[in-house]
Amino acid sequence: MSRKKEVLQDVVIKFAGDSGDGMQLTGSQFTNNTAMMGIDLATFPDFPAEIRAPQGTLPGVSGFQLRFSSDSVYTPGDAVDVLVAMNAAALKVNLTALKKGGKIIANIDGFDAKNLRLANYPEGENPLENGSLDGYDVIKMDVTKMTREALKDITLGMKEKDRAKNMFVLGFLYWMYNRDMNNTIDFLKEKFGKKPEILESNVKVLQAGYNYGDTTETFTTTYAVEKAKMEPGTYRSIMGNQAVAYALIAASQKSGLPLFLGSYPITPASDILHELSRYKNFGVKTFQAEDEIAAITSTIGAAYGGALGVTTSSGPGIALKGEAIGLAVMLEIPLIVINIQRGGPSTGLPTKTEQSDLMQAYYGRNGECPMPIISASTPADAFDAAYEAVRISVQHMTPVMFLSDGYIANGAEPWKFPNSEQLPPITVKFKTELGHGETKFLPYLRDEKLARPWAVPGTPGLEHRIGGIEKQNNTGNVNYEPENHQLMVKIRQEKVDKIADYIPEQKLDSGPEKGKILVLGWGSTYGAIKSAVAELQARGEAVSHAHLRYIRPSPKTWGLF
Repeated sequence: MSRKKEVLQDVVIKFAGDSGDGMQLTGSQFTNNTAMMGIDLATFPDFPAEIRAPQGTLPGVSGFQLRFSSDSVYTPGDAVDVLVAMNAAALKVNLTALKKGGKIIANIDGFDAKNLRLANYPEGENPLENGSLDGYDVIKMDVTKMTREALKDITLGMKEKDRAKNMFVLGFLYWMYNRDMNNTIDFLKEKFGKKPEILESNVKVLQAGYNYGDTTETFTTTYAVEKAKMEPGTYRSIMGNQAVAYALIAASQKSGLPLFLGSYPITPASDILHELSRYKNFGVKTFQAEDEIAAITSTIGAAYGGALGVTTSSGPGIALKGEAIGLAVMLEIPLIVINIQRGGPSTGLPTKTEQSDLMQAYYGRNGECPMPIISASTPADAFDAAYEAVRISVQHMTPVMFLSDGYIANGAEPWKFPNSEQLPPITVKFKTELGHGETKFLPYLRDEKLARPWAVPGTPGLEHRIGGIEKQNNTGNVNYEPENHQLMVKIRQEKVDKIADYIPEQKLDSGPEKGKILVLGWGSTYGAIKSAVAELQARGEAVSHAHLRYIRPSPKTWGLF
């Protein structure tokens, strides 16, 4: 049967279903397949906040949005071209985001009377049958029935068989967009190699979905998106939290410092703990503490002992860590405090993204307690930004707050990853003995950066005391005198301000050097701002865009300004 092949420039797909339907896995596999073809992409997983909302209900809908294009893309897109709806709730939650005329791939088994009732449709109303979707291209498939049919000869229970239905949808989409399935088959072999029946069922259903598209006469068109014109190099798909984990490992290797992560699980930061725990071969130590305070105080101990200390959390956890962060500032030890932001206040919006913790990062500690703040802009940029946070921390002997958020953490994009020799050096100098003319070790005797020496406990002749109570400059002795406290407040602030001498000048991301409007942003607003500014520039408007990585201190020189 002859079919027409249509070349598209840009496609946005939203996979949506119940939390148990495997939409995140389906989306991530389609993403990896897309990245391997050299097509530019951006993703955004959308998780429900409830641990397990009732099956089939609106709060239980889980989604994964993917945009892929032959041009450069900077966001996962706004309007959706294709909506995969595994049940009625998934359709209801996501229909407003679908373009008029867009495609709906609907699993009709998810639109029975029970699912319609759980999705709060009026009694007797089925959107697949009542004409409400006439403006869309609706592809109805009984995914559940065809999955079970493909697995009729496999001795698995019905629940186990139904878990493979996401593979049917994935296989069909591979057919629709002219894709090869081999990378997903390889993934399944790696994941289920020790469970042959599970492996066979997933592969069979994946192939069944592909063959359904290939043999069903209803479908007359397949689609293709050409490779994007990207800078030459070796790329891989990277998620923001992955990029942070890899940056920490790279910084550990370049600095020669053993990496210690003390963390308490919290959405959306937990994946950094999960990822780092896989790399014991690099000497990484991960500690899942009993609470947030234990997580950061164990990290302070590791940093005091000469390790690269890292703690990860989100806004609520950062609040709990506040006093200990102040202790790290008083001790003047290198420490990376990673805040993967989410909506608040309190428990707030655990799975929804917000850039809502900037003031907390700046001022969210008692007393005058300044610390540098570094921000990531995209999933790939999270690697460079986290690596830079480590460099600043160890070379200036200060804790650093690193800001990302759920949008960056869970999103993915192509990453042209560097070779080790391309990474800037991170030089660490431990104090190992008294210097010329020194008769006593002074733990707060400062260099030109106002950084104090890093002396590992137990080094002969370098015994010293440090703590959270105000200290005398140079000696570290406890001192309550007002004049001394004022001096130390000023020194701690000046130390952070002085970092501006050692960071790059602020550059424009795009646009003319002189113009009427500069759009200044930070964090995950990068893609939205860049896309909007690019549209204005294409219309001939004199609009420029600058995006901040160094939030505190701000760059000393602003290039063209």
